Amino acid sequence: MAVSDPSVQLTAFRQRYPHTRFVDVLLADLCGIPRGKRVTIDELPGMYHGSFLLPGSMFALDVLGGTIQETGLGFDEGDADRRCLPIDGTLVPVPWREGEGIAQVQVSMVDHDGSPFYGDPRHVLADVLRRFSALGLTPVVAIELEFYLLDTERTVDGRAQPPRLPQTGRREYLTQINSMADLNEYSAVLAEISAACEAQQIPSGTALAEYGPGQFEVNLNHSSDALLACDQAIRFKRLVRGVAARHGMEATFMPKPYMDHAGSGAHIHVSMLDRDGRNIFASDDPTGSAQLKHAIGGLAATMADAMLIFAPTANSYRRYRSESYVPLNPSWAVNNRGVALRIPASTPENRRIEHRVAGADANPYLLTAAVLAGIHHGLQRELDPGAPVAGNAYRDAVTTLPITWPEAALKFESSNVMRDYLGEKFHRLFVTTRRGELQAFESHVSPLEYAWYARTC
Repeated sequence: MAVSDPSVQLTAFRQRYPHTRFVDVLLADLCGIPRGKRVTIDELPGMYHGSFLLPGSMFALDVLGGTIQETGLGFDEGDADRRCLPIDGTLVPVPWREGEGIAQVQVSMVDHDGSPFYGDPRHVLADVLRRFSALGLTPVVAIELEFYLLDTERTVDGRAQPPRLPQTGRREYLTQINSMADLNEYSAVLAEISAACEAQQIPSGTALAEYGPGQFEVNLNHSSDALLACDQAIRFKRLVRGVAARHGMEATFMPKPYMDHAGSGAHIHVSMLDRDGRNIFASDDPTGSAQLKHAIGGLAATMADAMLIFAPTANSYRRYRSESYVPLNPSWAVNNRGVALRIPASTPENRRIEHRVAGADANPYLLTAAVLAGIHHGLQRELDPGAPVAGNAYRDAVTTLPITWPEAALKFESSNVMRDYLGEKFHRLFVTTRRGELQAFESHVSPLEYAWYARTC
């Protein structure tokens, strides 16, 4: 999306950051990985007029950067370039590379005729948002992201391990939810993450120590601009990795780096404003308004179909375990963290839905698009969510979500709802890339297979 007056933005940026020499130009791929090029600051003005090109195959990549040729975006079209235009408001400094004169800007891709390129997840979300605009509705979203800080060195058998605590030098292997001691131990890196968020215009709350050793959660502030919220989430994940590296650590949004500790999720909170700015989910009833219940009904009805978006990688599915605060079915309740769709305790005017299904590896644009698609589906059809869960959401619960990668791919591929909301071409592209990565993953023989089967079979 081109900005209204890029020259003003560029002039203001160069005046504020006169030592900037380079700009990292970032395009988020299907996996949510920022890819692109580093250009000089003097090249930036031309980018706003379409001088910056990247191949359409950027949206045919697996997580390792290999092109999935079955998408048709590789050799079949000559790996053709397309124009990428800067996203308004995303030109920001890179504070963790202080002294190197580096800034960054995010871009989105347009097709050869200037129309939005179907493979760009940001455009997919924009299309879903247009459906709400037609109803006079504006989604308000907030994204919570969990992550682990890891040692840069692996164990002797190649596993991840917690970093040595900055103040004591020991490793912490215990679970300490809301630990103030952990916040104190990691105060330097967390403070720098907070400062970097401010420098990169990412409104965020304070950090929370989560269940795992070296695991934290940061809540990004709610926004009535869902595209902006997702732009910020992409920046945030890159920022956390960059700051962690400065402190000699590795940050990961991998959903399950340790099987014996909590996984990392991406929770999204959604409320809905009408033309007058009133939240249509508001109600004195703790379970929310009729519209909120219809939205939950739609989310429940589409949840299994969208699982490939919520859990896009092999590691994603290791999170889905009973009594792990990760849902196994499309349950809902008030103020209950065991369900998929939680209505947090709040004042009546702040009623909202917390969607708790996705892993931290989910692409923020696609996660938000899928969640909003479910809400729109429910509102339009006035779907009934059924009765809320009371008490332990895992007691007597039946697993109805596809919690293996092949199952999720099959469910997504056959979903007419996902095809409708995401667009037929994108729907086909996404499932093709996920299947390609799945096949590549399954083509490797792991050390565990040798240990189990080499002598026993």
